[in-house]
Amino acid sequence: MNCRSLPILLPLLGLAACAKEPLPRAAAPIPVKVVVVAMFEHGKVTGDEAGEFQLWVERGKLDKSFEFPMGEYELRMNDAGVLAICTGGGITNATASIMALGTDQRFDLSKAYWLVAGIAGGDPLDVSLGTAAWSRTVVDGDLLYEIDAREIPAEWPYGLLPLGAKKPNDKADGWTVDTINFPLNGGLAQWAYELTKDHPVADSAGIAEFRAQFKGYDNATKPPFVTIGESLASSTYWHGEKMNTWANDWVKLQSGADYNFMMTNMEDTGTLTALRRLSRTHRADLQRVMVLRTASNYTMPPPGETAAWSTTAPYPEKGLPAIEAAYQVGNLVVQELIGNWAKYEQAVPGGT
Repeated sequence: MNCRSLPILLPLLGLAACAKEPLPRAAAPIPVKVVVVAMFEHGKVTGDEAGEFQLWVERGKLDKSFEFPMGEYELRMNDAGVLAICTGGGITNATASIMALGTDQRFDLSKAYWLVAGIAGGDPLDVSLGTAAWSRTVVDGDLLYEIDAREIPAEWPYGLLPLGAKKPNDKADGWTVDTINFPLNGGLAQWAYELTKDHPVADSAGIAEFRAQFKGYDNATKPPFVTIGESLASSTYWHGEKMNTWANDWVKLQSGADYNFMMTNMEDTGTLTALRRLSRTHRADLQRVMVLRTASNYTMPPPGETAAWSTTAPYPEKGLPAIEAAYQVGNLVVQELIGNWAKYEQAVPGGT
């Protein structure tokens, strides 16, 4: 008889207790070399219209599927050590999904590089559609004071001001929080840029036609390119020239005069909040985190159009050129890391 089936009968029968059966040995965690973080997908993970996740799964041959009930999508991985996650849209989804992955005992993420690769709104002062920008820091655009535009004092440029401050674009002299500015490894960002800066980002007729409206904006009318520029994350999908001015001011205010807002998204401070927490227990390494955003739309209207029109205008070619650019540029870095893992496992390129 099995001892576990007789916990009560054995003492009554005067029999010695059976030795405990050994517990099944836990499988060793799977070592991960690179985590690719996508934010959204259209429909299925493969075989239909591609979102940010699908190109990585299909082209990277991420054929191993892992159930991920605490996330929004299954996890995908290949034999080379690349693991991909699709967080779901928005800062809250990103925070929860990355924290769930980071604490998943099936994976060893201690040496993993993290590549956030997704589309964004691009500042036409700096980028054109399809442009890819590596971030040196990510800034939160939600944690602030705001008043309605109809009640903004005449001397204020906009109705947004720092927590604890008395006026816009002024350093807070009161209370604040520590999840507004997330400095990344600047050396690693520079390394990624140098590796990819000469990549010919694909142009297309649709984005060329749209960007031609931005006469007078030299960078906005160029074919897509690779650059370095900062990312601002906000749960609110903001838009317009005045808001674009605020975003440029806000990034410099929170990060420093040498930092330049180029891309806006809706997830990255959530991802980085989770990674910052995970790094405290060495489940992740913040020095190995990269953020790549590609412009699918502009953050303000072209000359002659209103912010209201521009906010709701369809993305040129449904944003597919930017989705493609995020994969193409990001994959150059992934393949370099995988192909020379013996070097990068211990030493972070660009320093720390």
